[in-house]
Amino acid sequence: MTAGELLQIEPLELQFPSELKKQISCSLQLTNKSDNYVAFKVKTTNPKKYCVRPNTGVVIPHSSCEVVVTMQAQKEFPPDMQCKDKFLLQSIVATPGLTGKDVTAEMFNKESGNHVDECKLRVVYVPPPSPPSPVHEGVEEGYSPRASVSDNGTVIQDSDSNLMSKRFAEHNDHTPEVQELVSRLTEEKQSAIRLNNKLERELEILRRQAGRSKGAPVVLLIIVGLIGILTGYLLKRL
Repeated sequence: MTAGELLQIEPLELQFPSELKKQISCSLQLTNKSDNYVAFKVKTTNPKKYCVRPNTGVVIPHSSCEVVVTMQAQKEFPPDMQCKDKFLLQSIVATPGLTGKDVTAEMFNKESGNHVDECKLRVVYVPPPSPPSPVHEGVEEGYSPRASVSDNGTVIQDSDSNLMSKRFAEHNDHTPEVQELVSRLTEEKQSAIRLNNKLERELEILRRQAGRSKGAPVVLLIIVGLIGILTGYLLKRL
């Protein structure tokens, strides 16, 4: 920012991202810290390339004014990315109550004896914003892996830590005690299945005999009840 005699101007460089086939704008902030009305005019060495709004105006005492400079869409940029375009901002003390519509080119004519304050601004091409970094496959966006420390003091990432935990669990599943318990439960389950199959076969035989004897249904009901109780007990145990 510069502290001129009449206006403070920010920034002193007009920075445009070097993007092709796209209109790009940047702003100037003009601040009047005096007690006077200040009229201004913006000129450029390449008026066909830039659009300035407003290019003339009045800044009342102790206030600010924004000037928007738009660069037309460019088909190419110079190889060295150096811009030779220049801007000139002229300002003068104006009559109190003057409005932007009252500003004329003659007011900035030095040959008429007017005191004109001038500030030169240069144009700078800057690289366009970089695209966001791609997210690696398998990693959610916004997730930041946290490091942990192994028993030997080596720093490992969360993914490595999860792998070690999985391997540790697999190792524990194959300890002698666990293997013995699994083997015993499997054997009991097989025994219960065999016993259930045997009882079903005997029940089928009793059903066939029930057709030949009238007293058989009572015995059959008792056996069926015992089978249900025994099967329920075995299932609860497993």
